[in-house]
Order: sequence, then structure tokens, then C-alpha cells
Amino acid sequence: MPRPRQALLSRQRIVETAAALIDADGLAAFSTRRLASELGVRGPSLYNHFATKDEILDAVADSVTGRVDVSYFGSVDWREALRRWGHSYRAALAAHPHIVPHLATGPGRRPAALTMADAVYGGLVDAGWPPARATHIGALMRYFVAGSALGSFARGFVDDPGLYAEQYPHLTQAHRLAEHQQRVDEGAFTLGLDALIEGLSRTYERTVGPLPPLPPATNAY
Repeated sequence: MPRPRQALLSRQRIVETAAALIDADGLAAFSTRRLASELGVRGPSLYNHFATKDEILDAVADSVTGRVDVSYFGSVDWREALRRWGHSYRAALAAHPHIVPHLATGPGRRPAALTMADAVYGGLVDAGWPPARATHIGALMRYFVAGSALGSFARGFVDDPGLYAEQYPHLTQAHRLAEHQQRVDEGAFTLGLDALIEGLSRTYERTVGPLPPLPPATNAY
């Protein structure tokens, strides 16, 4: 039998298939056996490309992080850079919420995650933030963004007016939240991000120095 012209497996194909399985079934259901079956190969074939299951998960997480735009740091004011990065970061994670728990463990050795951390930290330090505070800001943004991407606040309420009517008098409209999920969740994230940046701006002026006025918002998000 002639050998195939192209290799049956590649790192990219493994990562893309693993990502699709995790998106569909969740992180807990993911296994190398299930992945190999989906790819139509035997399990040991995967280990020609990845030594462990965790390496595959790292690659999937890094493929998601690689979609985050960090180009704003160094090109616009740090406050606007933080805002644009935050929205890009959330969009990437919200599109693949099941990988977020693994991704949120930290960058480890993942190249895209380390590139993002380097860009954010470097941009903040260059803007005048002390290194320790730049580290804190990177950490708090990860907590905020990852938490917002793990699930929908609005979809956590069931579409049953009767559940709330008698026992929860302040939640009589809660059954409508899921209907307006995108507006509720994105509005909450934007409000929180704006408040976070406003608080950081005050801290900067108190500890570092005055800030120039920001140009009018571009409404990019």
C-alpha cells in the first residue's frame, strides 16, 4: 500500500479537533481516547505530537489566547489600551468558555499567553506604573475577564415568572433576563471594566502623577 502524501495527523489538526470537542462537550468529558477516536487514529499516535493530555489542553488554551489583540499597548494611552484589550480578551474567552478553567491557571509555558502577559506588563510599566502595580493590574484583569467568560449571568435565571412572583419580590422581572442575555452580560462587563479603569486612573494620579484627558471614545465595542 503506498504511503499517504500527507501526514494523517498534525499539531494543528489535533488542536482544532480537541477545541471542537471541548466546545461541544466540556472540559470534564475530554479525553485523549475520545480525541483519537474523533481523529480516526489510535491513541498512541497523538503522543508523536504531544507528550501528555495537559500539553494538548495547553495548546488549545493558547490557540484561544492567540486571538486576543494586545497591539494597543504602546500605541494608545494605557487606559484605552486596557479597555480595548479587555474587550478583545473577553470576546476570545467567551467564544470558548469550557477551556477557560484550564486557561485561567496561568500562562505556564504557553507562547501566546506569555506574549500577552509581556505586552500588557511592558505597556503598563512604560506608561509609568511601578512594576508591582503593573503585575497586580494584569492579575486583576485576568480574574475579571475569566470570571465574566465562564458563564452567562442572565442565563442563570429560568424563564418562569411564577418562581419569583411570591417569594422573591425584587426579582419579578428576572424571568426576562435570559431573553436579553447579550445586552445584560455585555452591559455588565462594560460597566465593570469602565469602573475598574476609573479606579485605576485615580490610583495612578494619587501615586504616580497626573493623567491627560482621554480623546473621545471611538465606540469600537
